[in-house]
Amino acid sequence: MFEGFYGNPHVVQALGRMVDAERIPHALLLAGPEGVGKATLAAGWRPACSARRSDRKDDLSLPHNVQLVATREKWPADKRNEDPLLFASYPDFTTFAPDGPLRQISIEQMRLLKERAGFQPSSGRRSVFLIDHVDRANEQAANSLLKTLEEPPEHLLLILTAENAYDLLPTIRSRVVLFQLAPLPIGDIEAFLLERRSDSAPRRAALAMGSPGQAITLDLDLYDKRRAATFTLLRVAAGLEPFGAWMSYSEAISRSKTDKLEFYLKVLYVLLRDLLVLKAGSESPRNTDLAGELEVVAQRVSIQWIRKAARKTDELMSLLRRNIQNPLRWTR
Repeated sequence: MFEGFYGNPHVVQALGRMVDAERIPHALLLAGPEGVGKATLAAGWRPACSARRSDRKDDLSLPHNVQLVATREKWPADKRNEDPLLFASYPDFTTFAPDGPLRQISIEQMRLLKERAGFQPSSGRRSVFLIDHVDRANEQAANSLLKTLEEPPEHLLLILTAENAYDLLPTIRSRVVLFQLAPLPIGDIEAFLLERRSDSAPRRAALAMGSPGQAITLDLDLYDKRRAATFTLLRVAAGLEPFGAWMSYSEAISRSKTDKLEFYLKVLYVLLRDLLVLKAGSESPRNTDLAGELEVVAQRVSIQWIRKAARKTDELMSLLRRNIQNPLRWTR
């Protein structure tokens, strides 16, 4: 049922044995980096819950679904609350995805899940609910989900995905069976891309951080735009450029209605990693075309400086996920 899934064979085999033995728990948690294939692996349960097939219209990476989520960001909160986001193009398989400007799992979505969880499956033995990015659930939503996890109906299978399992409430983690998906080696990512005849396979593989989904969907032009901003920020923070060099980027990002700080923070993580490996001399940077300029910054800063910058980046990401907006004019 998981045919064609790429990478993490130990997880696929463990899930297969679980199905063959008919020892399926009520709740699974698939954890791992964004784009490593958590939601794709979860989708493998669809043939198990119905004999009918689907063309995967609920795939969140499809253009029309990406556009739907983006359009809902402009809706007022009360309109989104009246019409919680879900995808249900397959019998007995429902997907809840992050919604709204902050891309969170909402209390309204989890209340709807709890209501529908009591319904018997229409054609199979199980009703499957996928909560994608459950680590983006706000406190109310997480507590509502917990109530469903505490007393699940016999026919219910909940599949949760998260980048970091330890971002979830301990009470939620204690009620799920955890499967950890690891990043794939660069060579495996490049082979994956070459099989699909993707352009710029070596560069995509280097920047994907082990995630085939990230590699295949990466917009290199947009990445370069965001990298120019974040690398300027690093150079300013390292004392290699004046603060004014960052201000123009900061103002442009602040004015943008579509570009989010989170996107830039993810690029910043990659750049900080590159600085760290250059300091350690252990391997080549992911941004190979920027190696010389990164080396200049690496010589200017210490490993402690890089670690502090990474902690600050973590703090900003955490604040964003807790629904706190922050200005972009920071360098320390």
